[in-house]
Amino acid sequence: MKKILFIEDESSLQKTFGDILEKNNCKIVSALDGEIGLRLSKSEKPDLILLDIILPKVNGLEVLKALKEDGETKDIPVIVLTNLDNIENINKVIELGATSYLVKTEYTIEEVMGKIKKALGE
Repeated sequence: MKKILFIEDESSLQKTFGDILEKNNCKIVSALDGEIGLRLSKSEKPDLILLDIILPKVNGLEVLKALKEDGETKDIPVIVLTNLDNIENINKVIELGATSYLVKTEYTIEEVMGKIKKALGE
């Protein structure tokens, strides 16, 4: 069973994705802010991280940068799932080492699941 860390401050989205991921044989670990997400990335050692950009305490760009600079977490694939669709953010996220940049409103849950499975090598 693959473990996915979802760093997202919208609890309803956490629940929706959590239910779908569990049906797809994934264990979900939730973090409602960037600080908790960074801590859980080390303690839980997830197979993949889903990351929002707009987060309390530590924003998603800072989380991504910290993840990719840390030897323990640098190889964990990160999919950024956000509502921000400006090219500046997209370029920054890819430059920092994210696997994919998905704008929430432009993808169905099924399409996001496809990206997750691909990132997990399934």
